[in-house]
Amino acid sequence: MAAAEHDRPGQGRKPPETGPGERLALNRMGSFEWDLGAGTLELDEAGAAVFDLDPEDVDGTPEALGLRIPPADAARLGQTVADVLESGADTYGAYFMVQRRDGRDQWTHTQGRVVRDEDGQPYRIVGIVRDATGELAQATQLRKLESARAKQSSIVQRTTEALSRAVTVDDVTATLTGAGALERLGAEGLALGLVEGGTIKIIALSGESLEILSERRFTRLDGSLPLSQAVITRQARFVTSLRALGEEFPLLSDYLSRIQYDAAAYLPLIAQAKAIGGLVLFYRHRTEFSPEEKNLCLGLAGIVAQSLQRALLFDQEREFATGLQAAMLPRRIPEITGGEIAVRYHSAWSGREVGGDWYDVIALPRDRVGIVVGDVQGHDTHAAAIMGQLRIALRAYAGEGHPPSTVLARASRFLAELDTERFATCMYAQVDLETGGVRAVRAGHLGPLIRHTDGRTGWPNVRGGLPLGLASVFEQEDFPETRLDLVPGETLVLCTDGLVEEPGTAITQGMEALSHAVSSGPQGAGALADHLLDRLWERWGSGDDVALLVLRRAPDPGTHRAPRIHQYVHQADPEGLSEARYALRQALRDWGMPELADDVELAAGELLVNALLHTDGGAVLTMEVLPEPVRRIRLWVKDRSSVWPRRRTPGEAATTGRGLLLVDALASHWGVESRGDGKAVWCEFDATGNPRSTE
Repeated sequence: MAAAEHDRPGQGRKPPETGPGERLALNRMGSFEWDLGAGTLELDEAGAAVFDLDPEDVDGTPEALGLRIPPADAARLGQTVADVLESGADTYGAYFMVQRRDGRDQWTHTQGRVVRDEDGQPYRIVGIVRDATGELAQATQLRKLESARAKQSSIVQRTTEALSRAVTVDDVTATLTGAGALERLGAEGLALGLVEGGTIKIIALSGESLEILSERRFTRLDGSLPLSQAVITRQARFVTSLRALGEEFPLLSDYLSRIQYDAAAYLPLIAQAKAIGGLVLFYRHRTEFSPEEKNLCLGLAGIVAQSLQRALLFDQEREFATGLQAAMLPRRIPEITGGEIAVRYHSAWSGREVGGDWYDVIALPRDRVGIVVGDVQGHDTHAAAIMGQLRIALRAYAGEGHPPSTVLARASRFLAELDTERFATCMYAQVDLETGGVRAVRAGHLGPLIRHTDGRTGWPNVRGGLPLGLASVFEQEDFPETRLDLVPGETLVLCTDGLVEEPGTAITQGMEALSHAVSSGPQGAGALADHLLDRLWERWGSGDDVALLVLRRAPDPGTHRAPRIHQYVHQADPEGLSEARYALRQALRDWGMPELADDVELAAGELLVNALLHTDGGAVLTMEVLPEPVRRIRLWVKDRSSVWPRRRTPGEAATTGRGLLLVDALASHWGVESRGDGKAVWCEFDATGNPRSTE
């Protein structure tokens, strides 16, 4: 009895101790000793177990290990040992594969120490071998986990970066459905819905076969569908069998059977403690959602929710801002005779920061029309309110029939008397579309751009005064008028600086871009206005409001039997004369009278030079065919001077004064007529080629 108690463990008798070999074996580790000189390799029992060798298979040579080591691994291991021996190093380590008898592959690790003699020559290697399968399996799992985490971080980072640039709801949907978006989200399909009242409206679908879900674009928020259930409960749902999901939600069963996906994540979009929508991510060949994958989906839903919330707020602010701005602008544009007018307004993409840009078209007495664009200082609701008051006041002054200079002077005084420190720039013109006469004034604003009938563009020199409001404060309410002529078919463009200014660049660059866009744009006023906004407003980044007005005088080509062309030549345009001569020659060729080109071109040049040298302004050149009673060409040169030309008889040494003598010699008839505030010098050429000179 006492002996039995004495033999019980823990009763004072020590258990047998384990030797070094046993300790190695318990850790699936063995040792070896390799005699390089004799070529023998001694492997202990634990080492043989690592290689899955029976004792009789161990013959004391390294070749015995070849039964278990694949040739490629054996060659790599042999090269490792050879490199160590040659380099003079003392230790080495290597991983290699062992093929066990049951067919399993076992990762194995060896570590050896080279024993050298006094001369440094190696003669023995002593080392250990161990089963490294568990170690590498854990490392592989860690690498997979790290890879998955890196992938998830990349998905979150790329999605956040892409959505950070989204401003409107349309921007958000475009980001989630555009090229590469699904790959960026790590999904194969996507559906996005917004809560509107008691429904969910699907606003975006992306992925193969998902277009059939558009048939249920609007669904009640009653929990009868998985997305609405997720939104109501604010709980995400991860589904690995869409077939089983269809059995739970019969309304969706037919659709789920037709889409080509196996799993889905139904995610509520929560922002500021409110469910604003839902997001569905579809997947193929997925049988489970790991905790990390679920967290990733929830993180993506949070990012999308914040972006949508920000976009919804921006869209609401934009709707408020544009509504306020629209209320301040004229509701309709009056019909005009003899031309066409198009107006456009675009507000800057900056939330509620509306601007003070405006346009207006005012019917005036005697069948004239007043056109105006302007810009009140600032980008806020106060600027918009000031703009509305100033626009109405300017319209009232113009409607009373005052000249343009008086209209702006009174508008400046009105603005200065308001309880505000704001000023405004403005460009105003009265246009007579019957005669083409334009009386233009400007107050610190960009002048008009004119496109001629041949496509050339020019910025006429319109004199200007101080901005409205400031002009009255500094008692400088002088707004000088500039007279322009708009010939049939020409176009007048007025705009605010938002169409020509880009931050960081000179305004002249924008003016050149506008000139090019006008020159290359379509003929119609509406089409040209759209063309300019598409080309320039988007180009400058939409950072400022834009008001645009395009007026085109109706073309006057005459008739088939009596064709007609018009050309305006600016006083400061050195190319105008050559362009006019070319236009005359081309027209005569088209009309079948090229033989008159030299005489007509020479006479036109003399008349134009007289007008440009002896009057204060440009000249309008008109050439037409008069078919009755005798077919002939009539040339008109109109200017704004009331002084009539005189035919003189210059001396032999005179260098001027022969212009009318040349016209008299070339033309069959010529004369002068009074035209309102100017005159028209005309001459005719007989198409039969029999000139006769009369005055």
